[in-house]
Amino acid sequence: MGSLQSEVVVMGSLQQHVKIANGLHMAEHDLLPEQAVGNHKSSKNPKDLKDLVVPPSKEFISKAFISSRKQYEEMYKQSMEDPTSFWGSFTNDFHWETKWDTTKPICQFNFDLRKGPVFVEWFKGGYTNICYNALDKHVLEGRGNQTALLWEGNDVGSEKCITYDDMLKQTCQLANYLRQRGVKKGDRVCIYMPMCQSFQLQCLHVLGSELFTRYNNASPQMHLQIHLVVFAGFSADALAGRILDCQAEALLTCSGGQSGNKLLPLKRIVDEALQLCIDRANFQPGTCLILDNSRALLRNQVSWVPGRDLWWQDEVTLCKTEAAIEWMEAEDPLFLLYTSGSTGKPKGVVHTVGGYMVYAAVTFKFVFDYHPGDIHWCTSDFGWISGHTYMAYGPLLNGATIVVFEGVPTYPDPSRWWQIIEKHKVTILYTAPTIIRSLQMLDEKYMKKHSRASLRVLGFGGEAINPKAWLWYHGVVGEGRCPIVDTWWQTETGANMISPLPGAWPLKPGSATLPFFGVQPAILDQQGKEQEGPCEGYLCITKPWPGIARSLYGDHKRYEETYFRTCLGMYATGDGCRCDTDGYITLTGRIEDVLNISGHQISITEVESALDSHSQCAEAAAVTFDNELKGQGIYAFVVLVDGVTPSDELKKAIMDHVGTEIGSFAIPDVIHWAPALPKTRSGKILRRLLRNIAANQFDDFGDSSSLTDPAVVEQLVDSKPSMNVGRNVYSGV
Repeated sequence: MGSLQSEVVVMGSLQQHVKIANGLHMAEHDLLPEQAVGNHKSSKNPKDLKDLVVPPSKEFISKAFISSRKQYEEMYKQSMEDPTSFWGSFTNDFHWETKWDTTKPICQFNFDLRKGPVFVEWFKGGYTNICYNALDKHVLEGRGNQTALLWEGNDVGSEKCITYDDMLKQTCQLANYLRQRGVKKGDRVCIYMPMCQSFQLQCLHVLGSELFTRYNNASPQMHLQIHLVVFAGFSADALAGRILDCQAEALLTCSGGQSGNKLLPLKRIVDEALQLCIDRANFQPGTCLILDNSRALLRNQVSWVPGRDLWWQDEVTLCKTEAAIEWMEAEDPLFLLYTSGSTGKPKGVVHTVGGYMVYAAVTFKFVFDYHPGDIHWCTSDFGWISGHTYMAYGPLLNGATIVVFEGVPTYPDPSRWWQIIEKHKVTILYTAPTIIRSLQMLDEKYMKKHSRASLRVLGFGGEAINPKAWLWYHGVVGEGRCPIVDTWWQTETGANMISPLPGAWPLKPGSATLPFFGVQPAILDQQGKEQEGPCEGYLCITKPWPGIARSLYGDHKRYEETYFRTCLGMYATGDGCRCDTDGYITLTGRIEDVLNISGHQISITEVESALDSHSQCAEAAAVTFDNELKGQGIYAFVVLVDGVTPSDELKKAIMDHVGTEIGSFAIPDVIHWAPALPKTRSGKILRRLLRNIAANQFDDFGDSSSLTDPAVVEQLVDSKPSMNVGRNVYSGV
């Protein structure tokens, strides 16, 4: 990836140097973070932001686990040249009932379809239990009374404090109950819940599939159950599709939830989803366990199916608080999580026990520079991979205390987030660029009436961020003293792949900087040739890391075709990037047709299918455009059925329809009534022309000779609507 130059210059009004000698980037700094922020405020030149370099403070460096580029490079080199000793050293932090076969490499794999089926195995033959390492181990070592989770409800004053001992007992109760209901290994358990209050609920959310590994007298011939969390913002149709795809045996849900002043009628959505399952495939889960959340809905307000539906509080709390440990082979499946794909059908990504456990824990420790006593707040929902890895597994495996918040940043007023940070003395804040941009638009008085002195590391993930929002996050939220970890990773990667290590090197706004240990990027040109030095192209990964997904549920061929066919011998990320003269990597967006909206990846096909399914829509195409709030917005071109007249009422109806089909986060920001779509003679829609129109780039449409009707482009330009995009604040990464 190239090494850093001997000297990095901060351009514009910041005429100072960050001295970098022989790779020892942190040895001496002339530019302090406070100066960078102060100068930024008076700078109007975008180039000042583009070339800005922001080092961590000397105080932060002195306490960081990795405090220099040289130290990082030595560890990185070992992780690539001797992965057995490198990753083997970290496994000593966990309990293994049986060690893997140490006479063989710690990792065995094939990324090259020309040599046979793709496979990855880490710690093969080793037996462990992620629940034991996340809970039992801490309790047995005398930390049972330590706070594991600080829960903040939607309403001010609603709160809970849960210890590791509490969480362990309730995990065992739920595991024992599911076993009583006949849920066995090999079964899929679907979780569709909000972030609402309950010891048991939070235990379930935080531990995810960990709780499903605790069964007495489990048969060793049976496979580990797979747990699936579905984001509570998904519609009944989307939930039904996921239940049917994995044939879930049990569904865990809630009567209802709260998000600001909005009621989430989850049980009603579940009932609709399960009816869809019956109508489509004559199937439904045998058990539907419902948490009674009376703050949202009373029991007599909830519909009921006798024999299938059961109240959580009436059943689970009667079970024993102890359960024997079942030791799992490292390559047993741990959890299943669906993510959108370019074909439109969501992909069920499968992660396994050993590799994911180690990689989640190690990335959490080093990327966030976690030290005992830190209070970690990942603002994601549990339904996304960020919630799995950095709200649950990573922190708990390190024995951390985490914050979980049910509400939204602006309810009951825009000071809520900052009140939580001050109250719990949060030290690590990990969120989404969408939320950062949303909060940046608000009056800073809401923030400044609360102390943020406890914060020491800031981070974000899920999408790219613009430099100005980055500097606001650093200079205003972090008061110029908190390094920012700009993380790039995917559901399929399991955990962070490219990210700053906050005490090891200077930061550049908008850049994810350097690869994590064991991650070897390759940037390919349009001909598939690997490039070196400063370049831009297609991001691939050449070797497996412990957290990589092992397959797609029930469709290994699709796994191979999606990630290993495009660039033979490499994992194809689907993202573009550029590498600068310092070796820093900046992500430039999705190359394939997948929309990244507020950190949620939604395929174009999925959105277009939802639009097309409206009775008055004849055809539709969707593209992204730069959105000040969400990073990317959805711009939909809709061709109506003959005889149908465009109207504001119809526009709202189509938007609501997309929300019903997929979820509110997938509703188009702009609907453009189109007379037709620009198509080639083979019927392919030329989306680059649509992207140009959405972005108001009318000067260079390029070659349009292949269009069946070139006049369509001019008609679309003339009919382009004004773009008045609403401002919504989302609650998850």
